[in-house]
Amino acid sequence: MPKRYTPNDKWSQKAQEEGYRARSVYKLEELDTKFRLLQPGMTVLDLGAAPGSWLQYVAQKIGPQGKAIGMDLSEIEPIADNVSLYVQDITDVDGVEEILKNESMDAVDLVLSDLAPKTSGVKDVDQWRSIELSQSVRDIADRVLRPKGTCVMKVFRGADFDEFLLELKQVWDHVKVYVAHTSRDRSREVYIVMQKR
Repeated sequence: MPKRYTPNDKWSQKAQEEGYRARSVYKLEELDTKFRLLQPGMTVLDLGAAPGSWLQYVAQKIGPQGKAIGMDLSEIEPIADNVSLYVQDITDVDGVEEILKNESMDAVDLVLSDLAPKTSGVKDVDQWRSIELSQSVRDIADRVLRPKGTCVMKVFRGADFDEFLLELKQVWDHVKVYVAHTSRDRSREVYIVMQKR
């Protein structure tokens, strides 16, 4: 079964009331408002998409002419006619690319990732795992994004963050770091928004 949230704060309660699968949908809504990410007819790849709240939002914004692909290690319940879902390890970059080719999507307009590692409770270990996942997201985006396409990924701040950010700035355009107001108060998560050259 897909993972579910416990409605223990206002955003979780709002998500439940509005029919979204997780509170994280409001982070994407905030990012979309700030950076104008989504337009009708776009092609979108959502990595680490379970339980599917971001895809619920994406499906509405891109409309019937758009197409979204969601991938996760966990199975995701169906969302909409314009969304295809796959159980896929995103660290297998070739496997991700093969799925897109089978979907006749040689390039996408937008790559999204709200991925977080399974937390161990050891801050440095969790942060490094977050960076490792983000490196896979970057590698996928580098291969499948069209020129001037946008990638949005969640990363945990920590010892390796600045070095990773510097690497991105050397090869990507318009690299921005954004802290979502809808993130939990104690969270170290930030979103990196960047454009492919």
